[in-house]
Amino acid sequence: MRETLVLNASFEPLATVSLRRAVVLVLQGKAVVEQARPGRRVRASAVEMPVPQVIRLCRYVRVPFRRRASWSRRGVLVRDRHRCAYCGRRATTVDHVVPRSHGGEDSWLNTVAACAEDNHRKADRTPEQAGMRLLTAPFEPTPADALVLALGAREGLPEWLAGQVAVSAA
Repeated sequence: MRETLVLNASFEPLATVSLRRAVVLVLQGKAVVEQARPGRRVRASAVEMPVPQVIRLCRYVRVPFRRRASWSRRGVLVRDRHRCAYCGRRATTVDHVVPRSHGGEDSWLNTVAACAEDNHRKADRTPEQAGMRLLTAPFEPTPADALVLALGAREGLPEWLAGQVAVSAA
């Protein structure tokens, strides 16, 4: 489970890592805790520290430029906050706005989160053909947006970080 955001030394989001990996990076002196989860601590025989939510690397890591966030079903559900794009209820599936059988592709702009009932009702049709309308338009998150959204609640992040990542459609 990836629950800790890793920032580069320049404060730009790099990745999400498991709690175990985050603790190892901090204990090795390769990272510092920028924000901890309130009221939670990691304890071992010789160490006690707050549970990190955001860590920052001590040294700058050069990363190849990523222009786009890679598409995934999980990413679509996270981007849409597990809410159905047709009715607003809890979404468990991903729907293609233009069905794959009609030439639609797996892309950020052609997929939305949907509840199983609406996905089945829409079936192999476009929303117009099925008489359904989208409550929110699909959008392509930036790589940094995708990392922050993967953590879940943006509200729990520090103001300086939440403000740095502007999600196109909230």
